[in-house]
Amino acid sequence: MTTPPANATPIATAGHSLKLRLPIEGIEVESFKDGFAEARTGHPHEAVDMLAPRHTPVHAVEDGTVAKLFVSKAGGNTIYEFDETNQFAYYYAHLERYAIGLREGDSIKKGEVIGYVGTSGNAPKNTPHLHFAVFELGPERQWWKGKAIDPYPLFR
Repeated sequence: MTTPPANATPIATAGHSLKLRLPIEGIEVESFKDGFAEARTGHPHEAVDMLAPRHTPVHAVEDGTVAKLFVSKAGGNTIYEFDETNQFAYYYAHLERYAIGLREGDSIKKGEVIGYVGTSGNAPKNTPHLHFAVFELGPERQWWKGKAIDPYPLFR
């Protein structure tokens, strides 16, 4: 299992510290350093893209619950995971497919395979990757809303 270095600095947000597992084994953290701030057509990216071969397993970054399995035009096959405190949502997008048997409401453990890298949604078909985002949830705990947090420092 790939984990952040022991000297990683967790991010404190709303009285909670985040220190996440990398969702893809063997990926270099530096490879997605500046992805969060990149501009997209009409909106900020507010996520990081992790390039990996199609069908590479995607692991849960934290213990939590599958809040929503959703297919969208932009994100394709997506997973919204809530952490155990329901303060944060982790968004995994452009998946080729979900792990067999994964269902909304399932409890998942950090490191568990939850899906596979792909190019669903608006991802370029020749560039398989995981689009990964972190959101601090509001009091309504809506999976589609939240304050975006740059994931990059959470893995360092």
